[in-house]
Amino acid sequence: MLRILVVSDATGGTAERMVRSALVQFAGAQSEIQRRAQVQSAEEVHAIVAEAAGGDTLILHTLVSDELRGVMLDACRAGGVDSMDLMGPLLDRLAAHLRLSPQEKPGLFRVLAEVQAREIEAVEYAFRHDDGEHPEELDRAEVVLVGVSRTMKTPTMIYLAYRGWFAANVPIVPLVPLPDSLLRLPPERVFCLILAPNRLAELRRARADYLGFEGAPYASLEDIRDELATSQRVSRAHGWREVDTTGKSVEEVAREIIALLPPKPGRTFG
Repeated sequence: MLRILVVSDATGGTAERMVRSALVQFAGAQSEIQRRAQVQSAEEVHAIVAEAAGGDTLILHTLVSDELRGVMLDACRAGGVDSMDLMGPLLDRLAAHLRLSPQEKPGLFRVLAEVQAREIEAVEYAFRHDDGEHPEELDRAEVVLVGVSRTMKTPTMIYLAYRGWFAANVPIVPLVPLPDSLLRLPPERVFCLILAPNRLAELRRARADYLGFEGAPYASLEDIRDELATSQRVSRAHGWREVDTTGKSVEEVAREIIALLPPKPGRTFG
């Protein structure tokens, strides 16, 4: 029986799937696949080659480190072990065409896949928790935006979500109590968005005209000042930080919020 050692400086899952796909072409072949993962030193490489020596064993490896690939090549030649580099030729060919050097970071593909999966989940969470929906699930939010209507809560929330942050928003509406789940959150996770009254009045008038609500208190400058004052009183009472969105883009507002949050390991913001 052929023993195949799949050697990787990450999990080895991709290489194993590749080997199994190839083995399907050999009906009835007797083989056994064993994975050797997280191999990141010359000593580990030598130990694996010594394990393979003297038997019907094939080493297939996806080591991204150029140094470790060299160690594997030399050790297999010295020990008479058949091996095949599944990663090196691909990296070399890509480097030649792209005119770039590979980063040689083990597990980078897995990390990128995890980041992408998180971003998808974050976007789904944001759309589910727009405008105060499903407040019972706010404990999962990393960022909650509050404020009166038309202060850029929704677009900022979506911008954050597309960058992997679990974000939600809750409107502050006169005479409408805020959900208990929001009030229980650590105050550093909640941000109150405010806007200059005159600018907010312009936005609301445009919205009211579009919806056919001309003359509604919604666009009244006096009512807007009262709403903003109320939202600031509420935010200060609960220790929430305020972010003035006047004259700023969504990206600028989001960056300001992220700068106020504690950093998370492995998280980047661009």
